[in-house]
Amino acid sequence: MTTTLRPTEPLQRDADGMLSRHFQVCVNSRPVGAIHLATDPLFGPTVARISDLSIEEPDRRRGRGTVAALAAEEVARGWGCTRVEIRVPGDSEPALRLATALGYVHRNRGMEKQLAATPPELPSGSRGRPMTEAEYGPWVEHGNEHCAQSWIDRGVPEDQAWAKALSDMSKLLPQGLATENMVISVLEHEDEAVGTLWVSVAGDKAFVFDVEADARFRGRGHGRTLMLLAEAQAVAAGKRVIGLNVFADNTPAERLYESLGYVPVGWSMYKNLL
Repeated sequence: MTTTLRPTEPLQRDADGMLSRHFQVCVNSRPVGAIHLATDPLFGPTVARISDLSIEEPDRRRGRGTVAALAAEEVARGWGCTRVEIRVPGDSEPALRLATALGYVHRNRGMEKQLAATPPELPSGSRGRPMTEAEYGPWVEHGNEHCAQSWIDRGVPEDQAWAKALSDMSKLLPQGLATENMVISVLEHEDEAVGTLWVSVAGDKAFVFDVEADARFRGRGHGRTLMLLAEAQAVAAGKRVIGLNVFADNTPAERLYESLGYVPVGWSMYKNLL
């Protein structure tokens, strides 16, 4: 039997050159699933993203998904793409095994936690306060450098990494500290600044965009306190779920989040096309 992709629409091309197309997954011309391929809006036209890959239940566990993904990679090569990005749901172990078998590399995973109605208390001597304008500029500069380097260390070309870091910051904080639904804080312990925190309370869930304990004070539990502060801010904003992303090689952070009750909701993975 032959598994192929059959387009269900003309190739979609945006004004900025981004491409997109939906396909049926077919076995001997019989539809058995679907897949969507597009160039990535974050990384640009040389990076493709596979999404919505699904195989109908009677045809699962027969290699249909594997062949469909490989066929999509060939289409991406034809578009001039050099890398493919995917997002694997956190509750789909079969999809994670398939992606790993196909050579996709785990870059980061999304995690979430259900929050109680009562905010957690911070340890004695610790408190959160709003970041000042004087602190904001150096914090943004450091954040851009750290974000770009994190992507570079995980296979993203330097120009793409910097473009993403700068674009994300400008889109997420267009009014700086005054941006609506963004809470940017400094954690103090015994009246000394020991870390920073950036939490979004937009939408139906809170999200931790950035959390960092000052290097001089690491190993003293301030990372945990920062996360408790994030949860308290989320509860104060009426949110009952809080999420975050953690890079694959950040084992201490993963262990911290797991100990606080965060669970995986998705894996972000990539594959360089040779």
